[in-house]
Amino acid sequence: MALRNVTLALAAAIGLTALDVTPATAKETNTVNVMSRTWAITQVSEAPVVYRATRDNNNLNPFGPPPRLRTIQAIAAIQQATGCKPIVASMYQNISGQFFSQVSCN
Repeated sequence: MALRNVTLALAAAIGLTALDVTPATAKETNTVNVMSRTWAITQVSEAPVVYRATRDNNNLNPFGPPPRLRTIQAIAAIQQATGCKPIVASMYQNISGQFFSQVSCN
């Protein structure tokens, strides 16, 4: 309890609020449906332009739609959300199952 009071006092002295901890680089997230699944697409980098595609796991519902290849879904989701084609050679997936890709808007 005392540690929390000290932390709050320090935060008040510095002038921090809950609004100040939001990153300045936060981008708008677009939600799209691909093959009966919901994907959240967010721009994570300006130069080069990189998008992150995260699939909603539907609360691990065992009675959800049948399985589909996630890479194909991620490509379609990024293309649908941005209107640009993902550069497949730049695409990678992290251990959390999120896809990252550069896009080509020609």
